[in-house]
Amino acid sequence: MSRIGKQPVALPDGVTATLSGQTIEVKGPKATKSFTATDDVTLSIEDGQITVTPRGKSKRARQQWGMTRTVVANLVHGARDVFRKELEIRGVGYRAQMQGNVLKLNLGFSHDVEFQVPEGVTVTAPKPTELVVEGTDKQLVGQVASDIRDWRRPEPYKGKGIRYKDEYIFQKEGKKK
Repeated sequence: MSRIGKQPVALPDGVTATLSGQTIEVKGPKATKSFTATDDVTLSIEDGQITVTPRGKSKRARQQWGMTRTVVANLVHGARDVFRKELEIRGVGYRAQMQGNVLKLNLGFSHDVEFQVPEGVTVTAPKPTELVVEGTDKQLVGQVASDIRDWRRPEPYKGKGIRYKDEYIFQKEGKKK
């Protein structure tokens, strides 16, 4: 039994949802998003809540049940608020700056890294060593933050690199003489 799938998704004020077949469309002040669920689950809207129920007892139906409920909850949250990931850059000379829609990163390479920010996501650099990735699509925000982090992952000896704000890097001890 899916503990996540059992919980209904409440529609907050200012957010509306319409259902046509297996496609749900959520409209809010920030965005309008839609999602098409698989045939393994049934979506229903009643009393200001969206409920997801599995069709049958197959393993795939139970897998899709919780996943579909989570995706619908993220649609509702993204229609009202923005998702946010904060990154911090550590290292001597490592810094970032925005130039239009391009993020320029100085990460110790022989050249600057230019990262093209995709549509639907905004990246800001409040400080040269901090980045904020925001958007209404949770998956896209996480993917962009991960792509930025992949340019210079934190290394375990000095902790240099790009890390999430709340990420803990286990520090290894260096060589001994």
